[in-house]
Amino acid sequence: KIATVNAAHGAGFVIAVTFIVVAVAFKFGAVPFHMWVPDVYSGAPVSVALLISTAPKLASFALVMRLLVHGLGADPALWVQILAALAVLSLLAGNLIAIAQTSMRRMLAYSAIANVGFILLGFITADPGGYRAALAYTLVYVLTTLGSFAVVLLAARTDGEAEELDDFKGLGTRDPRLALLMLALMFSTAGVPPFAGFWAKLWIIQALLHTGHVWLATLAVLASVVGAYYYLRVVWFMYFDAGRAQSPIPRQPAVRGALSLNALAVLALGIMPNALLALCASLIN
Repeated sequence: KIATVNAAHGAGFVIAVTFIVVAVAFKFGAVPFHMWVPDVYSGAPVSVALLISTAPKLASFALVMRLLVHGLGADPALWVQILAALAVLSLLAGNLIAIAQTSMRRMLAYSAIANVGFILLGFITADPGGYRAALAYTLVYVLTTLGSFAVVLLAARTDGEAEELDDFKGLGTRDPRLALLMLALMFSTAGVPPFAGFWAKLWIIQALLHTGHVWLATLAVLASVVGAYYYLRVVWFMYFDAGRAQSPIPRQPAVRGALSLNALAVLALGIMPNALLALCASLIN
């Protein structure tokens, strides 16, 4: 198919499309343009990292829709193949490197890279169903990431932030409500029903199967299994590891209230997934 595109449009067109895809990939933080993501997530203040990890994902989705789907949707052969390579690399690198992380924020950073791989898989289908699934995945990812970074912010120690995974050991005893909210968010990101993350992953896989991308759907399933390990590891630390003695976590009722609404939204969208899919369909169309 690349040869057909070359013959129809010439080398200049291929180079231009490649640069557009590279710009989008850098904005998304897809492999191999991902090196800024873990450094920014771990080096910036939590509030800044929260903003960077969420709002740009929505902007990047809109960028792909405008430039690739709407602008070059009549002949997607070239950009689909490039996005496929980026998605595979992001799924593999993001999940495998996340396993080795001891920092909560760097783990979330590599998790973000892996989740970008899932979003790109929706675009690979070059089908409205895949675009809807990609948008639904993006919205669910933004919701869960907002909540996850809010927990990191709330769980901060008096002498600094809750930076390491070890800082979450025993959270279920120290602050049961906060641990329960984090459990819901980790379960959703891992794709455990009935949370919204389960449906987000399922819709991507269904879109891939519907368009004949069986091997990519298989890879997505395997990546979900690997990702579930390091998400559920956080839950294990909170409930089954005592950890060291730490000071009580401040109440901060306003932040906790917003976090509770966030977690409830993730659960509600999982219980009523058709509402989310209908919303995405209306936005795409």
